[in-house]
Amino acid sequence: MASHSTFAPPKLADYILTERLGSGTYATVYKAYSKGDSREAVAVKVVSKKTLNKTSMENLLTEIEILKTVRHPHIVQLKDFQWDSENIYLILEWCSGGDLSRFIHSRRLLPERVAQRFLQQIACALQYLHGRNISHLDLKPQNILLSGSVLKLSDFGFAAYMSPWDEQSALRGSPLYMAPEMVCRRQYDSRVDLWSVGVILYEALFGRAPFASRSYAELEEKIRSDRPIELPPGARVSADCRDLLLRLLERNPETRITFTQFFSHSFVDLEHMAGPDSLGKAKELVLRAVEKDQGGERAAALSLYCSALEHFVPAVHYETDRSRKETLRQKVSQYASRAEELKALVASDNREHFEEARTARDVLREMSRDRPRLLAALELARVAIAKEDGGSEDQEVLDLYQHCLGELLLALAAESQGRRRELLHSEIKSLMNRAEYLKENIKMQATQKAVSQDREPLSESVRSSCCLQ
Repeated sequence: MASHSTFAPPKLADYILTERLGSGTYATVYKAYSKGDSREAVAVKVVSKKTLNKTSMENLLTEIEILKTVRHPHIVQLKDFQWDSENIYLILEWCSGGDLSRFIHSRRLLPERVAQRFLQQIACALQYLHGRNISHLDLKPQNILLSGSVLKLSDFGFAAYMSPWDEQSALRGSPLYMAPEMVCRRQYDSRVDLWSVGVILYEALFGRAPFASRSYAELEEKIRSDRPIELPPGARVSADCRDLLLRLLERNPETRITFTQFFSHSFVDLEHMAGPDSLGKAKELVLRAVEKDQGGERAAALSLYCSALEHFVPAVHYETDRSRKETLRQKVSQYASRAEELKALVASDNREHFEEARTARDVLREMSRDRPRLLAALELARVAIAKEDGGSEDQEVLDLYQHCLGELLLALAAESQGRRRELLHSEIKSLMNRAEYLKENIKMQATQKAVSQDREPLSESVRSSCCLQ
């Protein structure tokens, strides 16, 4: 039998090994086909027993043990494993789209929405692993494979069963994606995976890792430094994306975002992840929206249409059949158009109410001249309203509303009974309505942008040469 170190691939009873896809220190990966009628394509990881020392043998056995027990759409499936006198063979699910590293480099950098979709799939896999106390410990784009537009975590050679309070100090993984506490040989735990996710997201958005270096010495110096990670000058990312990146790339694991916070973060947004139930959620919401619309409840209908659209966009992305995808897109456009009409009607309904609120606001300002902090919060509200009325319907204005509402609620808690308290109460209600209305607008703009951008499914553009490492 031929060893994998010669040019001819090894022979297996049930599979025909064909092209060599890549090789590392201990393993060579081949594309293969089952000999049965199905001719199913698989990837075969061939590990030469001669190259294995005690540690690498333990790593391989842990990888087999973990992959045998996990079943998840975003984790590469181990179909079987075999061995003979020379090699150990891992027969793995075939991923036709190469790895995430190649995908990023072929595009230089990814649009935020694409990076977010990929992040959601990584988060979904990590949530599954975290629930089973499994840490990957070597997350990097080369170990994330693409099957169409579906990401799958692979290469669990360094993975370990770690409960959240387990600490290790063995050096594992790749320095460019390794958490500082791991590189510096300090005690580390499962939070190192969150740092690696931050590096992957950073690279997807900006085309390079935050510690990209010309030499290992330079890399080590950057890793050991105490300087906080900064985004590249002029980086144009949303506030949510920026917040997540900086919290993932927190050098100190004690202040780094936790797994619970990561899974519930608004940028990860697992609730709106593209999946088989996206369309069901969207349809349920749109039926309620139509019902409210027919009943003349415009504001409620607008809110429900916006929520439905947030599920329709991932549903469009998830659908692989071209004609069904196009039909779905047309429906989404119709609902978006109706939401636009409702937005104009709700704005008209609100105008009268906003005018009344403005008069009351002027009285409240006069009554608050002896309260500098309250007056400053009302001034902030005035600036937010002026910006919104001037056509600025963006996150910056929403942040202003949220900030002034925080201050006004504190003032309300300290205010004694009387006319000023009544006016303050109604002002807070009015500003909350404005903020809620603005939030729906921002949501709708983002959804419409996503619909127009999602013309070409990712699976069509991933037909690069296959690669599995």
